[in-house]
Amino acid sequence: MLYRLLRPLLFSLNPETAHRLTLKSADWFAGLTGTAVPPKPVRVMGIEFPNPVGLAAGLDKNAEHIDAMAALGFGFVEVGTVTPRPQPGNPKPRLFRLPQAEAIINRFGFNNVGVDAFLANVARAKWRGILGINIGKNFDTPLDKAADDYVFCLEKVYTAATYVTVNISSPNTKGLRGLQEKTELDALLGRIAATRERLADQHGRRVPLTLKVAPDLDDVQIADIAAAVRTHRMDAVIATNTSTSRDGVEGLQHATEQGGLSGAPIRARATRVLAALATALGGEIPLIGAGGILSGADAQEKFAAGASLVQLYTGLIYRGPALVGECAEAAREG
Repeated sequence: MLYRLLRPLLFSLNPETAHRLTLKSADWFAGLTGTAVPPKPVRVMGIEFPNPVGLAAGLDKNAEHIDAMAALGFGFVEVGTVTPRPQPGNPKPRLFRLPQAEAIINRFGFNNVGVDAFLANVARAKWRGILGINIGKNFDTPLDKAADDYVFCLEKVYTAATYVTVNISSPNTKGLRGLQEKTELDALLGRIAATRERLADQHGRRVPLTLKVAPDLDDVQIADIAAAVRTHRMDAVIATNTSTSRDGVEGLQHATEQGGLSGAPIRARATRVLAALATALGGEIPLIGAGGILSGADAQEKFAAGASLVQLYTGLIYRGPALVGECAEAAREG
């Protein structure tokens, strides 16, 4: 109810300003009360989740608002994307609302404080729930050296994370999606998997790895990704990131802006990739559904398509914190 009253004010502000203001306000409210979300325990990747509804990476890029996000009732929180070195991201403006379509276009470009400052923020958080850390490469790291950045970040965040997500699907870092292609993906995951085994031996704990993929994949790419995650023993796949397609927003203000489209218009596209991966993997590797979840029914669609967990981002902007409980309740009813 409160968010419905505040949303017109927030939507009157510049989107990135509203984003920062909302997160700061959430920090304040989190100290007063938490949000009651119905329990729906589920075991995925060897982790016991209190409920299957999580925060997607991208909202809290620098891990500065973990306690506030956890207070919304999420079963898990994913922060980042973080890169080895700090970087400002793409020039502003880089965030655009398309309210008629309940959609967002962003071209942030992995703006973040760098992994050392990021981990200092993680250490300050009081919450001790399930924390995913999403890692990427710096914008100026050549693609043939990308694995170095992912390995560097994995080594840095390993002991702070419940699980680590390898993000190769943002459309806002030039060339990044090329890492989804068969040869490049096999080489990258090989390096990452070997590093994880070394770190598991070193720390006595095997941290699960997830791979985040795009909604714009064809059937051949999906088959190649399924084969690669099997070969390199990834623990889950997140389907999906934002889309370069503009289906469903044609003719709307900001529809031609460069960047990744999220929200209601990509729901079917993201679910198609999710379902195709579920078929290709045959239940061997769990899936996390993301993309276009703006209601409990949308979450149920992801679960029906093969997801064990779901993640929210754009839906929170349009629906507010009530969406978390609605999706958790949908999981209970399903």
